[in-house]
Amino acid sequence: MLAAAVLAVSFYSPAAFADDPDFLVIGGGWYDFNDDRDAFDFRAEYRSGYKLFGIAKPWVGIEATTDQAAYAVGGVLVDLYFGRRWVFTPSFGAGAYADGSGKDLGHMIEFRSQLEMGYRFDDRSRVSLAVSHISNASLGDNNPGTEIATFYYHIPFSDIID
Repeated sequence: MLAAAVLAVSFYSPAAFADDPDFLVIGGGWYDFNDDRDAFDFRAEYRSGYKLFGIAKPWVGIEATTDQAAYAVGGVLVDLYFGRRWVFTPSFGAGAYADGSGKDLGHMIEFRSQLEMGYRFDDRSRVSLAVSHISNASLGDNNPGTEIATFYYHIPFSDIID
């Protein structure tokens, strides 16, 4: 484990993310892939380029499934660059969830943790794959949680408004 951490730090490049823009991020994927209530998951997120405390960036998003579940969420993320192209992004958020006719996650308040690996193009747009977990952290009597596999496309916000 220590060797993996040393190797990761040796390839980490803080200068590569010094000029990250704000992003509009759209994604789609497989909701509840590890259980029996699977559905298609669609996401739209705004990820700020502003760094809180010099590293953590705020984000907000909405998520909906083909089973009419909906989730409004916001949180923080960290972009860790490995070279110029590869970006690892852990994130955490909290928000309000409505299950529609989909999976009952046990509470209206749900937390999302996510690990994402992406590739950055010359125009700073990105594609990435992510795995996330949504859970109520035992706020409710029932806490089944769910996992989602997502494909993302990150569009620099300046490309949209120019």
